[in-house]
Amino acid sequence: MIVAAALVSCTQASSGGGPGADVPAASTDPAADRARIAEDTENADRAEREAAAEEPTAVPTPGPALVRDAFATLQATLDDTCTPGAGDCAYFLGRVTQELTELDESMRADDKGPGHFKQPLADMKVLFDKLGDDRSEAHLEKYFSEIVGTRDGINTWMQDHPDDYR
Repeated sequence: MIVAAALVSCTQASSGGGPGADVPAASTDPAADRARIAEDTENADRAEREAAAEEPTAVPTPGPALVRDAFATLQATLDDTCTPGAGDCAYFLGRVTQELTELDESMRADDKGPGHFKQPLADMKVLFDKLGDDRSEAHLEKYFSEIVGTRDGINTWMQDHPDDYR
């Protein structure tokens, strides 16, 4: 019986079965061991990179600026102007139009609600309806008075509502 048990044990060990069969045998070649370790490390790194790539990476976009912040950037244009037809209006009118757009978004998102900003929102809607989607310099120059007038009208309205920008 002892001989049979020893024979079974030797057979399992030589055939790759038995305990530790799934563990790779230590190599007598240190270079082969280093290559196997490097490959295992590379495979683990690749798996980690692939897992990270599958995770959502979208950064949430911030909401509109506070009304006071949007108004401050619009107010910064008060002393600026340009001369329609002179070729110096693209930046100025583009900036004022962008500032008005951002103020419109801020007023609509404000906790006080769009009803509180009824007049400035109505003025901006009239302007935006006239402008449409065309933001070319020639088109904006065509509506120079309306753009500057809307900016100045909103400035006056806001001056009467200091709690909205302080």
